Amino acid sequence: MIWTSFKQFLPVLILIIVIAFVLSRLPKVDLGHSPAFMRRRLWNWLPLGLTYAFLYMGRYNLTVAKNALGDVISNADFGTIFGVGTWVYGLAFIINGPLTDRWGGRRTILISAVGSAVANLAMALVVYFQVSNLVPALVVCYAVNMYFQSFGAVSIVKVNAAWFHLRERGTFGGIFGILISLGIYFAFDIGGMIVKNAPVHMVFFVPMALLLIFTVIDYFLVFDSPGEAGQRDFDTGDASSGDTGPRLGVLEVAKLMLRNPVIITIALIEFCSGFLRNAIMQWYVIFSKQTGQMDHFIAANWGLVLCVAGILGGVFAGTISDKIFHSRRGPVSSILYGMLFVGSLMSFGFVTSPALGWIMGFMSLAVIGVHGMLSGTASMDFGGKKNVGVAVGLIDGMVYLGTGLQAVVYGAILPSGELAKDPANWKYWPVAMIPVAAIGLVLAARLWNARAVPQKR
Repeated sequence: MIWTSFKQFLPVLILIIVIAFVLSRLPKVDLGHSPAFMRRRLWNWLPLGLTYAFLYMGRYNLTVAKNALGDVISNADFGTIFGVGTWVYGLAFIINGPLTDRWGGRRTILISAVGSAVANLAMALVVYFQVSNLVPALVVCYAVNMYFQSFGAVSIVKVNAAWFHLRERGTFGGIFGILISLGIYFAFDIGGMIVKNAPVHMVFFVPMALLLIFTVIDYFLVFDSPGEAGQRDFDTGDASSGDTGPRLGVLEVAKLMLRNPVIITIALIEFCSGFLRNAIMQWYVIFSKQTGQMDHFIAANWGLVLCVAGILGGVFAGTISDKIFHSRRGPVSSILYGMLFVGSLMSFGFVTSPALGWIMGFMSLAVIGVHGMLSGTASMDFGGKKNVGVAVGLIDGMVYLGTGLQAVVYGAILPSGELAKDPANWKYWPVAMIPVAAIGLVLAARLWNARAVPQKR
C-alpha cells in the first residue's frame, strides 16, 4: 500500500527535485537591474509563461484523446487532424506575426488564450455528443485552435524581448523552458490522469477553464514593456538597438528578414526541429500504446519525461550559450543537433527494445533545447524587439510546417490495426528522422559564428 502510494507521487517528486536543482544552479547575469525591477519582471513573465504552458496543454491534449478513443481515430486520421492543424498554425504567422508587432504581445496573448479556450470547448462538445462525422469535425475545431495558438509563441517572445537584455536571454531561456515544459507535462500526464478518471471530453474542458482564468490574470499583470509597468525601459542590445526610425511596414520588415541569411538558416533548421520534435513527442506515446508498452516507466510517465528533458535541455542550452559561447546560439544548436543525429541512428537499432524509451528521452532533451534556443532566443536576438513578431512568425511558422509534414508522412507510412502491435513494423518511424537530423546538423554548423548586429537607422 505504501509502495503503491509512493509510486503515484514519484513522478511529481522527481519533477520538484529537478526544478529545484536547476533553479539553484542557474548562473546570474548582473546588468544592474534594481530589486523593484526584478520583482516586477517576475510578475510579468510568470503568468505569461503559465499561460503558454496551458496553451501547450490545450494543444497536445489531442494525442491523449486519440489514445483514449482507441480505434475511433486511426493513425491516418490523427495524422490528418494534427497535420492540418499544424499547417494552419505555421501559415497563420504570416498574419499573426505582423499583428503582434503592431498590437503588442499583451493584447495578442489574451486573444490567443480566449480563442484557444473556445476551440477546446468546441472539441469537448464534439467528443461529448459523439458527432457522426467526428474526424472532419475535429479537423475544423483543431485548425481553429491552432490558429489562435499561433499567437502564443509570438506574444511570449514579443513581450520578453523588451524585458530581457541579449546577455541574459540564454539563461532566462532555461527558466522559461521550465514553464513551457510544464505545459507538456500537463498535456500528457495530467491529461492522462483526466481520461483515466473522467470522460474523454474533459481533457479538452480542463485546459479551456485554465486558459480563461489566466486570461483574467494576464489582463491585470502582463505589460508589453517595463515603461508600461512603471519601470525604466532600457537598451536590450539586440538587432533593434539604436533603431530610432519610424516603424517599417510589414512588407519592408519581411524583406529585411528574408534578406538576412542567418534568419533564413534558423528558419530552415527549425523546419527540421518541427519534424523531429513531434516525431518523438507525439508518436512515441502512440507507439507505446499500440505495441502494449504503456507499463514501462518512460511511456507511463511520458509527460514527466518530456518536462524534465525540456527543463534540462533549455537550461543546458541557455547556460552554455551565455557563459561559454558568449551569447552565440549557433554552437549550442550544433551540439544539440549532433545529439539528435546520434539518437536517430540509435533509435533505428533499438526500435524493438525497451531501451528505445530512454533514447527518445535523450532526443527530447536535444530537440526541445534547440527549439528554445532558436525560436525563443535567437529570434529575439536577430529580429530585435522592434520586429520580433515577424521574425518569430517566420521561424516558428517553419517549425509547424515541418510538424505538419511529419504528421502527414507518418500518418501514411506507419502501421495500423494488427500490424501496429508489432514494434518491428515501426522501423520506418526512426528511418525518417535520420536524414532530417543530418540536414539540421549541417545547417546549424553554418551558424557557429553568427552574432546579432545592432542596426542604426
